[in-house]
Parts: sequence; C-alpha cells; structure tokens
Amino acid sequence: MSILIKSAILVDSKSNLNFKKKDILINEGVIVDIADSINIKSEREILLDNLHISRGWLDTSVTFGEPGYEERENISNGLITAASSGFTSILLNPDCNPLLDNHTSVEFIKKKSLNNTTDVYPIANLTKNSDGFNLASLYDMKLAGAVAFGDYKKSITDSSILKIALEYTKTFGGRVISFCQDEFLSKKGVINESIVSTELGLKGIPVISESINLFRDIEILNYSGGMIHIPYISTAKGVELIRDAKKRKLDITASCSLAHLTFSEKDIPEFNTNYKIIPPLRSESDCKSLKDGLIDGTIDYVTSMHEPYDIDKKMVVFDYASSGTIALESMFGLICKQFTLEKTIDILTRKKDIFGIGDYPIEVGANANLTLFDPDKNYNFSKDQILSTSKNCAFIDRKHKGIVYGSINGKNFTLNKLWT
Repeated sequence: MSILIKSAILVDSKSNLNFKKKDILINEGVIVDIADSINIKSEREILLDNLHISRGWLDTSVTFGEPGYEERENISNGLITAASSGFTSILLNPDCNPLLDNHTSVEFIKKKSLNNTTDVYPIANLTKNSDGFNLASLYDMKLAGAVAFGDYKKSITDSSILKIALEYTKTFGGRVISFCQDEFLSKKGVINESIVSTELGLKGIPVISESINLFRDIEILNYSGGMIHIPYISTAKGVELIRDAKKRKLDITASCSLAHLTFSEKDIPEFNTNYKIIPPLRSESDCKSLKDGLIDGTIDYVTSMHEPYDIDKKMVVFDYASSGTIALESMFGLICKQFTLEKTIDILTRKKDIFGIGDYPIEVGANANLTLFDPDKNYNFSKDQILSTSKNCAFIDRKHKGIVYGSINGKNFTLNKLWT
C-alpha cells in the first residue's frame, strides 16, 4: 500500500529537515521519497490542517486488562486508542489475570497484538504469581518477547530478590522494574501525607515512602550491577536520588506520570476518585522538580500511566476506590501545554533503545514509524473525546494544546476519528 503525506512539517531535532515542510511518500511500509512536492497517485493521500510529523511516540506504562479484565479495556480497542493518540510503541503492564509470569502468557500478548499500528512490548512479572518471593522464568519470558520485569505496582520488599534479579538479568540484558513505595509506610494511604490530607481527613502516604525504597534500590544496584527502571517518580527527593545515581554512572532509568506533571495534591476536587492515583499526587514543589528533571534528562520518560477501570470501581467512597486514571488521549495535549514543541517531541520519542525498540529516522529508506499531529489547536478535553472503553479520566474539562491525527507504523496506520 502507498501513502502520500502532503505538506507536513517535520519535527525531529536529529534531522536536518527539522521544522521543514515536506511531502512524504510511503510504499509498503518504507519511506521512499521526501520532497518539497510529490505529485503521483497513491492509494491513500493524507492532507490535514497544520500537519506536523515526528518519529513515532513511546509510552512506558500502559494497562489494558485483557486477559481477565476485558470490561476495563481489551487489547484491540486499547491499541486503537494508543495509535489514535500517537503511540507506535507501548510497554504493557502485567495487570491482568492470569498474570504474565510465564512464556505462554507473554506469547499470548504478543500474538494478540499483531498487525496493529501500535507495537506492544510486554512487561512480565518479576516473581511467580507476583508473590514477591520466587523469581519467575525471566529469560524464558524474554525469549517470548518481554522487555522488562516487574510486579505491577508492588514494591519489592525482599532486598535479596532485587539483588538476585539484577545479577541474573544482567547476564542476558534484562531490565528490572521496581515500584518504589514502602508498603508499611504507605499502608491504607490514599493521598499525599501533608496538610491537605489532614484537611480532607484522608490517610496519607509520606514522601519518604518513595525515597527510602529508592535509596535501597540504588545501593543494591551499585553493589550488584544490572539495569533498573523506576516507573513512577513522584517526589523531589526521588528526582535528587536518581540524578545522583546517574552521576555515579549506574544504569538506572525513570519515568514520571502525566498526572504527576499536571496536578498537585491541591487539585483534587471534592473527593473525585478519578484523582485517586498511586503513587499519590504530591506537592506543587514536587511537581516542579519532576518538570526540571525531565528537562535536564534526570527523568527519562513521561508515561500516561493509563489505568482503565469500570465505573463500579470508581463510584465508591474515596478510600475504597481503585487508584488510576486513563490518560493516553491526553498525553500530547497536556505535555505540549507545559513544554516547547521540540522538548515535547524529544520527551515522547527519546531512549527507545533502552527497551530494545527501534528508533527509525524520517529519511528515505527507513521504516515508516511516524506520528501525525497539530501542535497548535487549543480545546477543552471532554468525555465525548475519550476513545477508551473505561471513562475514569482526571483530565476531563482540562485545557489541552495540540491534537493527534494518528500514527503510521510500517504497513499499518490509524487515523484519529475525532480529528480526521
């Protein structure tokens, strides 16, 4: 199939075509021509208002539900949502039933996600049945397609398990994911521990819940070697610890979530359970530290931390509600609102190689792996614009800047039905 993209402004700081307007011809999933004007017949022509294009985007933490929790989101609709939101690659969390703790379960995810615009890279469980004590068959799951190993939103309480996992995975280039939240300090907590939690009468999770675990993880990493990824940094102290670890040349990467960049604890409105997020929304100063860490490279990625839940899990008292918000559809519109366009694209496309994901340049002969967008359109995000099956969204009625037209990945492409 041939696709002709007309009058697209390229946004790619690594290219000498950065911010230049070009036509791009794609044939059978490969870029075959880039020129000021291409006038040939193609099977599909894409001509859109203020069209910009970049390398395909990556999200390092996405949850769907299938298998086991299809009422939240199935893989098929989840991937349409991801592709419509600009993501050609996602890391999929093992928040499902059965868990991704063996070769067969990882293989199921890989096969289920074939022939979609968005490529799925499974995160497999670190321990069997996510029990925290017995390592799963990590190398076997890597052979099945797993790119990292971690028990979803469960801290590694047994330090020896983390040490052994780091030592073992470095023999085959695996990366351990460690959720840094001390389970004893955070027990029954639902919000950041501060004057806000006191005023709301909700049990808090202190910032040291993150930093204590993170400090331990860094010391074990320094001792054992290996590679570790911290998925949801939420505090200024956490940013400081990671910055220091990188100065020490340790192989550590980190993400922060869109929610933690966008909101602080003061933004939680009238016990709205869509704002119940773990780790919890922190202070305004923590939020600023996260932004600074993204700009200087201390934090490697922003993740949507997309967590769909059906209405029954959210329409309850704040204490008992499931934690999480969907966010794929809001990623670009809110990151672009907080950073320059060039920095936004850098954040969404950087360091794919960390997880073994191809980073294809926008040049003749390269595989087409592209995201299409308009960075200038301002709008209020509404419930009607949610493509996900679940509607638990903290970003409804927030001002967004920038829309996503869709994405192209090889022979597959998806256009966002809201804007095209």
